[in-house]
Amino acid sequence: MPKRPTDSPARVREPVQVYLEADDSALLARIAAVSGLSKAEVMRRGMRAFAREQNVESPMLRFIAEGAGGDWPAGVAADHDAVLADAYLGHRRKHR
Repeated sequence: MPKRPTDSPARVREPVQVYLEADDSALLARIAAVSGLSKAEVMRRGMRAFAREQNVESPMLRFIAEGAGGDWPAGVAADHDAVLADAYLGHRRKHR
């Protein structure tokens, strides 16, 4: 039987095991229930919020922020793969 197409592409995720005290586990369950999010998504969002608080940024969020300036070459829509590859490689060269 052929697989049905999905609305979203498959994502690769890394499993992580976390041991919580009973109080923290109950808090996580309450936050998930009230928000309608999974426990995993609550933990992801908490980690990202903590990273922002500690001024630790995600490489993808940094890339998005850098690109928001609008300093893209003409024709970026037509040749976006090459433009993004050049931007990525240039960023890596600067930080070596």
